[in-house]
Formats: sequence, structure tokens, C-alpha cells
Amino acid sequence: MNESALFADWQHRIAVDDDAQAFLELYRYFRQRLVKFAYSICHVKEDAEDIVEDVFVRIWVRRKSLDQVLNLKLYLYVATRNFSLNNIKLKERTAHLDLDNLKIEISDIHSDPHQHMIDLELAEKIHNTINELPPKCKAIYKLIKEDGLRYKEVAEILHLSPKTVENQLAIAIKRIAVSIGKKEKPAAQKKM
Repeated sequence: MNESALFADWQHRIAVDDDAQAFLELYRYFRQRLVKFAYSICHVKEDAEDIVEDVFVRIWVRRKSLDQVLNLKLYLYVATRNFSLNNIKLKERTAHLDLDNLKIEISDIHSDPHQHMIDLELAEKIHNTINELPPKCKAIYKLIKEDGLRYKEVAEILHLSPKTVENQLAIAIKRIAVSIGKKEKPAAQKKM
């Protein structure tokens, strides 16, 4: 059995049959490769091992949707890369956090409750608009804007052309802008 067929077999058995043995085989096959890959990004062996464990935990938890993944190998590497980058960002945020900045942020939040309310309303509008996007458009938006993937990576994962990905992202951004703009104008006019 060639490599692609082997991956497809594991993927199907995990997604459809909840096959723990197939999951273990997938884990054993990719674990060391993904740890090396994660280590090349985060440069801490223990973090790299934890990252790969987290990737596989997520795979198992979301196993029912695994059959929708078109390229399992690419998916695993992209997930590992994203988890690694998120790990680095989290460490940077934690390393730079000090109490003086924390006090400033807290006082900024409480200094203008009206602005805080506006920010919350805006975030809710954006969230609702994203949830109303067509499925493909929504998936592309989330992969690029929330997961930090590049157009080419999303195109490979979804088997689309990079231009289609670019167009779908433009549609999503335009809908968000229109949604915010339409809802903002009447409120602004009422103040006058």
C-alpha cells in the first residue's frame, strides 16, 4: 500500500469507525516527524512535544470531521505549524506582561465605558456577519484571518485556486464592512 492510500485508510477508519488502532498508527507514523517540525519553529523540545500532543488530541476530538480533510499530511503539518506559532505568541505575551501595563489596560477599560460598549457591539456585529457567510467563504475567512494560514495553504487544503481563495476572502471582508457600515450610519444620524 502506498503512502497516500495508507493515510486515506487511517483517516477513514478514524473518522467513520472511531478506530483507536488507526489513530495510534497515524500517531506513531507522524509523531517524530511533527515533533522535529515543531522544534524547528519553537526551538524548545518539551514545547514541541506538547504541541504535537495537542495536535493529535484535537484530531481525535474532531475525528468525525477528519474525513473532510483532503490532504491529511498537509493538514497535520499546517496544524502543527499553527499550534507552534500560537505557542510562541503566547510565550511572548506572557514574557512581556508586567503589572504597570496591566494597570494601564484596566484603567483604559474603565475610563470610557461608552467606548467599551461600542467595541463590544462592533465585535458582536463582526461575529454575526462571519457566521452568516456562505460555508466556503466562512471557512476561507477563518483559515486566513483566525488561523493565520496563507492563501496558497488554504487553496491546497480546500483544493481551490489561490485566486478563488483571494476572491472569497474579499467577499467576506466586503460583507463585514457593509454590515458594519449599514448598522453604524443610522446610529450616527440619530445623534445629529
